[in-house]
Amino acid sequence: MMRTSAIIAYTAATLLTGAAAASSSTTAIAATCSSTLTASYAAPSVASGYVARLVANNLTKPRGIMFDSNGALLVVEQNVGITALTLADAGQGCLSVASRKTVINDSTLNHGIELSSDGATLYASSPESVYSWSYSAQSQTNTSSPKTLVSNMTTSDHTTRTLLLPQHAPGLLVVTRGSTANIDPLAEDITTGHSQIKAFNLTNQTSTPYDFDTAGLLLGWGLRNDVGIAEEPLSGGLYSVENSVDQMTRLGVDIHQNNPGEEMNFLGYLNGTYSPNQGRNFGYPECYAAWNVSAIPEFNGTVGMQFAIGSLNSTDNDTTCDAANRQAPRLTFQAHMAPLDILFNSAGTAAWVTFHGSWDRTDPVGYKVSVVEFVNGDAVQASDSLTAAVDIVTNANQSACPTGCFRPVGLAWDKAGRLFMSSDATGEVYAILRDDGSQVSAAGSNATGTIPSATASSGSGTSGGASSTASATAKSGAESVRMGLRGVVGGGLAVVGGLLAFAML
Repeated sequence: MMRTSAIIAYTAATLLTGAAAASSSTTAIAATCSSTLTASYAAPSVASGYVARLVANNLTKPRGIMFDSNGALLVVEQNVGITALTLADAGQGCLSVASRKTVINDSTLNHGIELSSDGATLYASSPESVYSWSYSAQSQTNTSSPKTLVSNMTTSDHTTRTLLLPQHAPGLLVVTRGSTANIDPLAEDITTGHSQIKAFNLTNQTSTPYDFDTAGLLLGWGLRNDVGIAEEPLSGGLYSVENSVDQMTRLGVDIHQNNPGEEMNFLGYLNGTYSPNQGRNFGYPECYAAWNVSAIPEFNGTVGMQFAIGSLNSTDNDTTCDAANRQAPRLTFQAHMAPLDILFNSAGTAAWVTFHGSWDRTDPVGYKVSVVEFVNGDAVQASDSLTAAVDIVTNANQSACPTGCFRPVGLAWDKAGRLFMSSDATGEVYAILRDDGSQVSAAGSNATGTIPSATASSGSGTSGGASSTASATAKSGAESVRMGLRGVVGGGLAVVGGLLAFAML
């Protein structure tokens, strides 16, 4: 009976994916492709069952990426503009760039990108402003002059402004803004707009741009540099990933190798659902999440709990940072891995995270794509977990990083459910695939094999701060990894996916 159910589930999922996904949903991935590109560094290591295939190169610091309604990959090339890549699909996961076209020529654009649900409005950001253009996917052109939506965001140091159009709250635009320094005292003042995430109403906007400092709905402050933000598709909950402080000391002791941890923060909802998290102070610049607890002098907390830095006194201490005064992260990751994007699958069972990699640690960490299991709108692992992020794609020779390896930034799903990843340092885009051609939208549904064993992945690190290595079950290949499937099928696939999980991942 179980075998019959599995066959029925597989058939249903195949029908639901439609003709657009037929070439990638049932056909095994080819070992090699005639269009295969070769990287200048060691091929990525991948978790068992995955393939990471290099499909585009010679880009200028590609950051945010997104597919338009016609299937072109829109890429923010930092300090260049936005480029459309038309991809040729020869089947069996053999993808290549058929053409490139400049969509927006603007050297101030550096990271953020979004598209309206109808695909007719393109959004992008500079350090100062958020812009929109009318966009034609058919001609891959902007069909209007830029309209400034949000302004007055210029700061030094952290200059990316990530954009999100939440599906559960149509008409709102979410914008993230980081700090102006490693430790930015202005972020202590809520009126400065530093280190905050806000939502702006596009429906009621006049011709005057919103001022980030004074306008918008505050989702959270005290968020040092939350570059990645995503909407959990079932509940509408908003999750961001934060790059925490560098060169940390506490009571005169240098603890920066393994503290503080990077963060995944839960910001609440924009669909009317109540959450006490919305609008709270998440700690920065006074309070930070613990990773290697034993290295923190005079700290009695656990992983993920917040602590104060510097010389402690009656007004600056760990009591200031407790749950009554500051909002702790939902999950904490190894220090200095630099998460830059978070993207959910449509079933809401997995959040994929890019880790750009460290620069101020003796042993490099990060430089990979990992997955966090979700259920019912929340992460499966407890807030003190050391293994919540499971490695899927890693650099084979991490000691060569940061100069001799790929550095993940943006993530995007195509209509066939394949996951794409940009690498700014190498000017490349990878496609992440399943080696059997199956989809991965069921990842994290608690069925056997959907996510590799957390113990086999060192991506979340240990309390001792061991350097990251490839998964023990990983395999290295010239093409590398099939990771993800955003699924264009919606709720129906989520139901079928639970039965299908063993075949999908």
